[in-house]
Amino acid sequence: MVAFERKQDTGEWSERELGTIVAALGAAIASRTGRTWETGMTENGDAQFYLLGPLPDQACVLCISRIGRRYVLEDGTGRLLFEHRNLDLVGLHAKAAIPSTSWLMVRAITLWCAIRNTIHEKVEPLLTEGEELFAQFAPQLAAFA
Repeated sequence: MVAFERKQDTGEWSERELGTIVAALGAAIASRTGRTWETGMTENGDAQFYLLGPLPDQACVLCISRIGRRYVLEDGTGRLLFEHRNLDLVGLHAKAAIPSTSWLMVRAITLWCAIRNTIHEKVEPLLTEGEELFAQFAPQLAAFA
């Protein structure tokens, strides 16, 4: 018997693998979202695919790694979301893991909540106190009329 050396996976994605990932994340990578993607390698030389957020931060939104024959899906913070040997299944889970609300919408909602909270905390007490002052001084103002 002759022991042959097993071919190690390189840290590069095949065209089929990249095509599968890009097809699954097509809506997230569309130009109107501002998201882009990059490929890279882990410290051990395993292939990685990064879905990056819009400029200027370009924070990592999702990461798909190929470790051996398994595909590992993580969110931008490194939390494990899914892993499997079938890249199509990993792609479906990646598509479902992408937030559908745009960053502009999130900022608009945050601004609206901040304004509403400011009105509730600062302006409403002034209006309530103003009514009380008016109720106390109205009879005296009527005497001048």
